[in-house]
Amino acid sequence: MKTVLTYGTFDLFHIGHLRLLERLSSLGDRLVVGVSTDEFNATKGKATFIPYAERAEIVANIRCVHSVIPENDWAQKRHDIVRLKADVLGMGDDWAGKFDELKDACEVIYLPRTAGISSTTIKDTLKAVDRDNLLKIKDALGLLESIVRNFE
Repeated sequence: MKTVLTYGTFDLFHIGHLRLLERLSSLGDRLVVGVSTDEFNATKGKATFIPYAERAEIVANIRCVHSVIPENDWAQKRHDIVRLKADVLGMGDDWAGKFDELKDACEVIYLPRTAGISSTTIKDTLKAVDRDNLLKIKDALGLLESIVRNFE
């Protein structure tokens, strides 16, 4: 049985995540996914919209995923490869070269990301929408304030 291992935060799960997991799954018989915990993300300076337990549940319920494990720190990858008898560590190509030191333990591959979509882009869009809405509310309050002043 050929085991493929991957890791990710999988916040704001989108089609790029799904396609990456499907491609990774096609490389073996079993796909194990390490989902970054909220605590681990905090050490990387990242905050998620979706809490760890929910992100792990989403990933665990994808047809091509055989099991989910928590990713608690950078160093656990080598231990997981050995423990799970992983044949392949697969990551998105935004990580290209970052895990080459694990090539002595298993095959390490970097797959292309889905063009035009990323959690970072979605988060940036949400921030912009929030900022735009706040500016509209501020303008509306200013208008309302001037109307109230006219009636005093």
